[in-house]
Amino acid sequence: MRYYILAGEASGDLHGANLIKALKKTDPAAEIRFWGGDLMQNAGGQLVKHYKERAFMGFTEVLLNLRKLFKLISFCKDDIARFKPDVVIFIDNSGFNLRIAKWAKAEGYKTNYYISPQVWASRAGRVKAIKRDIDAMFVILPFVKPFYKTHGYDVTFVGHPLIDAIADRTLVDEHQFRTTHHLSEKPIIALLPGSRKQEITKMLSVMLSVVDAFSNYQFVIAGAPSQDFEFYQSFIKHTDVRFISNKTYDLLSFSYAALVTSGTATLETALFKVPQVVCYKGSAISYHIAKRIITLKYISLVNLVMDKEVVTELIQNEFTKERLKAELHNILNTDARQTMFHNYYELEQKLGGKGASETTATHIYNALKSKL
Repeated sequence: MRYYILAGEASGDLHGANLIKALKKTDPAAEIRFWGGDLMQNAGGQLVKHYKERAFMGFTEVLLNLRKLFKLISFCKDDIARFKPDVVIFIDNSGFNLRIAKWAKAEGYKTNYYISPQVWASRAGRVKAIKRDIDAMFVILPFVKPFYKTHGYDVTFVGHPLIDAIADRTLVDEHQFRTTHHLSEKPIIALLPGSRKQEITKMLSVMLSVVDAFSNYQFVIAGAPSQDFEFYQSFIKHTDVRFISNKTYDLLSFSYAALVTSGTATLETALFKVPQVVCYKGSAISYHIAKRIITLKYISLVNLVMDKEVVTELIQNEFTKERLKAELHNILNTDARQTMFHNYYELEQKLGGKGASETTATHIYNALKSKL
């Protein structure tokens, strides 16, 4: 079978890579062409466009790059038509993917979506277009299936692929890790400021502003694979701050606490059982627009899945040096840590067991095979 996969951002690249591996196991003759990143390329198939080429964040940034986006959409349609896939698989990244899905469905291509757009968070009216343009939806968060059901759309909950990604990682010796990256024996506080330049710029300076108040710890920045060290270097003013690129899972394995930009990283940090403070700050325009259309009580996936405040969220004007310092002090407290650990274990149970990628690949392949 021929599979055309569309993923964006680092998290989409991770999940896309695991899906490619699963598709190759399920269908050894699979031909795969994709938009994604380095992980998907290493998993196999032919890379068309890297996600770095369309890493725009927020409403303002998207508007400033509209011409480039429209060119990419046009190119994508032409490339799909040349490849003639048996199925087009979309991974998250709704702004781009839903436009392609509308065209692909109208052209007669089979359309599957893995990892739903966040219609459960804002603009639920998009469900109408999803029902029209997507043949099958595979969701990874337990509360998303009942959401779609209320809109008359039956979707499949497959579990969360992060459980597989974390369980299947290559384990690293802590002493070797610290030695290799020139880390001291002090407990590590990990800083996960995001993967896009815009969000890193807004997040990292505030995260680093609390370093002096925690001299018994060492702070380590988790560098995104999409950014070079030179970009981060301008933010680092302290001698007891280290930088490690593209080793986030290894870093979380040995971290005592973490400051995390809202997104998939909050769930990853929780699955590694690391107490965290969730942070978010966007441009003023983007934030005020989002505030009017997002209907959720929380922004972190941890709190959304648990439907209660498990981790503190410091959003926009609350994301200050003073608040961050106070909340970091709190998660270093033994009682607060024990409560968070208990909630993390419950969270993992809610996310289901291993096998999300394999389950999704099997569903996709069997549906194609049944049409032959």
